[in-house]
Amino acid sequence: MTTAAEARRLIANAGHDARTRRLAMVASKGTLDQAYPPLILATTAVSLGWEAGIYFTFYGLDILHEKRTSRLKVASLANPSGPIRVPNLLGALPGATRAATTMMRRWMRRSNMPTVGEFLEMAQSQGVRLFACSTTMGVMGVEESDLIPGCEIAGAAAFLDFAADADVQLFV
Repeated sequence: MTTAAEARRLIANAGHDARTRRLAMVASKGTLDQAYPPLILATTAVSLGWEAGIYFTFYGLDILHEKRTSRLKVASLANPSGPIRVPNLLGALPGATRAATTMMRRWMRRSNMPTVGEFLEMAQSQGVRLFACSTTMGVMGVEESDLIPGCEIAGAAAFLDFAADADVQLFV
C-alpha cells in the first residue's frame, strides 16, 4: 500500500522526469579560446537530450559574425593560461597574438576539434538556439545580414524568458 507521502513523492518525481532539462548560457567574449566552451557545453547538453541556448552579447557577438568568426584570435597579453605562456611584457610584442592564435588552432586541429564555424553549424543542426543580442547589434552597428544564417535576434527580455526556465544558467 502506498502512503500519501510516497504518492506525493512519486507524483513530484514523475513530473520532474517528464520535463526536458534546459541549459542557458551567455557568451560575452569574442576570442578564439572563449568561443569553444559555450559551444562544447551546448552541444553536449543537446546530445544528452537537453534544450540549449546561447546568448551572444557584446564581444561574444563576433562568434556569430559571418566575417569575424574565422578571424577570432587568442590574446597573448594578460592571458597566463594561453597557448604561449610568456610574461606580459613579451605578450605585447608584435606577432605574439598571431603566434598564440596559430598555436591554439594547431592544438584544436590535432585534437580533431571542429573549427568554430563548423561547431556553430553542428550546434545549429542539433537544435542549439543561437541568440544574437539585439542591443549589442545596435551599439556595434551589426546588421542581421552580418550574422550566420539561422540565428535568432533577441533582446535581453526574450533571453531572460528562455533562461528563466533553465535548469543550468552559465555566464562564460
